[in-house]
This record gives sequence, structure tokens and C-alpha cells, in this order.
Amino acid sequence: QVQLVESGGGLVQPGGSLRLSCAASGSIFSINTMGWYRQAPGKERELVARIPSGGTTNYADSVKGRFTISRDNAKNTVYLQMNSLKPEDTAVYYCNARVKTMNYMNLEVWGQGTLVTVSS
Repeated sequence: QVQLVESGGGLVQPGGSLRLSCAASGSIFSINTMGWYRQAPGKERELVARIPSGGTTNYADSVKGRFTISRDNAKNTVYLQMNSLKPEDTAVYYCNARVKTMNYMNLEVWGQGTLVTVSS
């Protein structure tokens, strides 16, 4: 019913920048919170940043001051601007959205993930 498609991952050198995008499509009435999570090899998935439809954003302490989350509600799209990247930011990044569908079901939807590798 609802799909999330991510783009923008890749290989970047330490100190570099990347911008991830995630577009939601399907039977969408409204989207509440959108967010980004990541999972590094051998580690659990963790919250990176999230942005509600109204209200303040929140970030993991490890990315504060370096990453910025934003959304375009008209396009049902969320972005993650990542600056000053470090090798420890290497992970698969997943988009997440809490969606109310056109038939008023509440769903939590995940994207397929996009790999970010920070290495020289």
C-alpha cells in the first residue's frame, strides 16, 4: 500500500558530505513522523534523526551538529543532509515513516536501505 524509496548513499571520504532522500508513495492520507535509522555491521539498528509533521526534530547525540533532517510535505519526502562524515557513520541507512492510509489504517513503513560508506 505504501512504499518508501531511498536514494543518495555511496562512498565518501572522511570529512565529506552526502544527502539522502526518501520518497513515500502509495495510498497515503497523511504522514506523521518521518525518520532515518542506521545499522552498522554487527550492531543494532539505531535512530539517527526524526521529524514529526509538526514540532521539533530530534537527533542522536553522535550526529548532532553534523546531520540535518528536513522534509517536503508536498512531495512526501524526507531528507538527511550529512556533513563532516566520519568512518563510524558507515552503515546501512533506513528511512522510516508513520503513515495513515486512505482507508485510515496506521502503518509503520520502512525503506529498503541505502549503504553509506565513509572511508579514505
